Amino acid sequence: MFASIDELINALQKAGYYADRRLATAVFLALKLQRPLLLEGEPGVGKTELAKALAVALQRALIRLQCYDGLEQREALYEWNYAAQLLHMRAAELRHEDQGDTAKVEREVYQDRYL
Repeated sequence: MFASIDELINALQKAGYYADRRLATAVFLALKLQRPLLLEGEPGVGKTELAKALAVALQRALIRLQCYDGLEQREALYEWNYAAQLLHMRAAELRHEDQGDTAKVEREVYQDRYL
């Protein structure tokens, strides 16, 4: 991570993003406190570019979520693919794989691939 705001500013510049001290301070504090940072603004002001540059500076993958009016928390964070889970359970039932080991099938339907 970054030891100072100046170090963060330099890392962002190396990634192609030029942040002023006020924005860099907000980002630095969010990182230090391990808290989210909400960026608001009109299209084209650099919100996504800041996220991209920060991902590069931190050597992390960027996961981008496009928000819109009406998007709910459960939809944004996770939503199980109920139809696929049900299909998996039915297939296991037909193959008699759940005989005596329903916990195995239950573990299988709560894997990442069903999110």
